[in-house]
Amino acid sequence: MSKRVVTLGEIMLRLSTPGFQRFVQSDSLDVTYGGGEANVAASLCNYGLNGVFVSKVPDNPIGQSAINHLRRYGVNTDFMAKGGSRLGIYFLETGASMRASQVVYDRANAAIAEAKVSDFDWDAILDGADWFHTTGITPALSDSSAELTKHALQAAKAKGITTSIDLNYRKKLWSKEKAREVMSDLCQYVDVCIGNEEDAETTLGFKAAHSDVTKGELDLSGYKDVFQQMKAKFGFKFIASSLRESYSASDNGWSALVCNGEEYYHTKKYNVRIVDRVGSGDSFASGLIYGLVTGMSMPDAAEFGVAASALKHTIPGDLNHATLKEVKDLMQGDASGRVQR
Repeated sequence: MSKRVVTLGEIMLRLSTPGFQRFVQSDSLDVTYGGGEANVAASLCNYGLNGVFVSKVPDNPIGQSAINHLRRYGVNTDFMAKGGSRLGIYFLETGASMRASQVVYDRANAAIAEAKVSDFDWDAILDGADWFHTTGITPALSDSSAELTKHALQAAKAKGITTSIDLNYRKKLWSKEKAREVMSDLCQYVDVCIGNEEDAETTLGFKAAHSDVTKGELDLSGYKDVFQQMKAKFGFKFIASSLRESYSASDNGWSALVCNGEEYYHTKKYNVRIVDRVGSGDSFASGLIYGLVTGMSMPDAAEFGVAASALKHTIPGDLNHATLKEVKDLMQGDASGRVQR
């Protein structure tokens, strides 16, 4: 029987300019749907697990379209609540070379931001679950979303379910001070903490010394020190950080560092040519979760996560449509990109 992973978060309507056009020059926008936790659930379904996504969407055709989009990829949406004002939107302009990508949010008063604990039956949702995952985006949406996230984490812990959170700080949603207050409270219920090189400092106050992602430089000793501080404060079973070396908007170095509190593992590095980097962190999180929940060793789970997310950089849209075989082939060294016949 496949493992059951429950995720909680927001799904949004994504409107992006075709190709690499700027907002001001585009006469049309491409439509898809996505969101951190929804992306994770879809990837896990793609690998053969039972991914369950929990959220609230408006009771209108746009909300139903978001649900239908996830169902196409096997995501269990049985526990989605309906109601509220609207579905959040984000606009994406994809950068290239030295021009950075741009995101514009239109997500105020989204249905999930108005959701309450009473909208969901967490005992039923978590029945038979092996893992619960959320991100720092959801509690940033509103005070009620933060309360909902905390309740879900507490319910999962009470059932003995492994819990994970991707720190995912979004400066357009809340301040550093508010983020640290809320996330420090939530992390006491977390077993596996995932974040990139900036999130640990911004949301929890831990800084990796001598690293500058904008210069494509990393100092692993600084991250190891941060991981020890995080372990000491929160007692995480696993801590993982994706490591991005940003040479330009088109070319990045991509690897990860994972720790179980005693041992560290730094994955191989992929030099990726970016088609669409949105959702790459979610792809790493889902890959790591897949590895750990299916019994892989920490190094193998980390390598699976990095390979999966390296492939995501080559796929347009929020979701990672790389197959289980493609990820495993890349893990084993097939990065040739040769036509498969």
